[in-house]
Amino acid sequence: MSVKIRLKKFGAKKRPYYRVVIVDSRDPRDGATIEEIGTYHPVEAAGKQLSIDEGKARAWLDKGAVPSDTVRDLLNSLNIHVK
Repeated sequence: MSVKIRLKKFGAKKRPYYRVVIVDSRDPRDGATIEEIGTYHPVEAAGKQLSIDEGKARAWLDKGAVPSDTVRDLLNSLNIHVK
């Protein structure tokens, strides 16, 4: 099973809200999740946009989870450096 870290979309039209989740790569974007590790609100103020549990993120990355491009950028912005 290939595991990915990606965004799961919620929210209303023009008010997106995302959860940063761990999913099986074969599942759909808004399908079943293994674990939720954070949230991302792109329309909020800069200090309130991103909240990720760093310990869980590092643990999943150590287990071999592959982040999506957007999640990789978000993790790098929190100094959780991903190649």
